[in-house]
Amino acid sequence: MNIKITGKDLKATEAIKDYTEKKLTRIVKYFDTEDLEASVTIKTERENQIAEISVSYRGENYRAVTEHKDLYASIDKNIDILEGQIRKMKTKKEKMNKDESIRIKESANADNKTVVIENEVIKTIYYDIKPMSIEDAKLKLQERPTNNFLTFINVDTGKVNVIFRLKDNVNYGLVEPEA
Repeated sequence: MNIKITGKDLKATEAIKDYTEKKLTRIVKYFDTEDLEASVTIKTERENQIAEISVSYRGENYRAVTEHKDLYASIDKNIDILEGQIRKMKTKKEKMNKDESIRIKESANADNKTVVIENEVIKTIYYDIKPMSIEDAKLKLQERPTNNFLTFINVDTGKVNVIFRLKDNVNYGLVEPEA
């Protein structure tokens, strides 16, 4: 782990460096230590001590900034914040990986069990056929933009007709039995 400690308007003493390194070992347990980099900046504003800790690991960045009258308390609070951020991200990644592996298994099972059904009626939809005029059927079809056709009983002939939307989506066609 590579740790860089800098002080602005405040000297980073050996005691502060040792304390910070000791506290950062709580973060190390979540990562492979070779790629882990930490940057700590400490400074004073009025009577408050501000500690900023940034941790980078393989392109992921975690950051915490707190201020307190005691610099050690500020460092402790930052470590708690960082640990929470890291745990949250790890949990999120584990959940995503778990969900992704389930999807992969399901798609693999689906690929192995794929059966192609041809020349069979695989879906049946039931609905009421109501007597109406051709104009009423056209208006009813216009009310339902997702439907491409409507089956109805023509009030003029008493026979089953189908009105359908043509590919131009402007005009309509009518299917009417001859006999």
